[in-house]
Amino acid sequence: MKIERVNSEIKKILTEIIGEEIKDPRVSECKMLTIMNVDTSADLSVALVFVSVMDGDSEAVIEGLNAAKGYLRNALFKRLKVRTVPELKFVLDTSIDYGFKIDRILQQLKKEEESE
Repeated sequence: MKIERVNSEIKKILTEIIGEEIKDPRVSECKMLTIMNVDTSADLSVALVFVSVMDGDSEAVIEGLNAAKGYLRNALFKRLKVRTVPELKFVLDTSIDYGFKIDRILQQLKKEEESE
């Protein structure tokens, strides 16, 4: 199975499991949690899971997900069609925040330009 397909399947399955099965309040109380990307190493030993958190304490959500990574890996093993399920490492994805910041800067520059 190609890495891109593995990444896609991991993302899909983790989205389902996190949304339906994780009971940790740090994770379950967050309504806007999105898995943005999964980057699995070529040897399938590690998968970085990039998570965006729009409401709630993003650090607590990442802690909750990392605390549940054993359960999540086991659930992946049952659903994923590969021999080796990678170790999961959840990382906060700040690309959306960065995009908003750039957008605000561009809007501010446009206003300054219009006022001159």
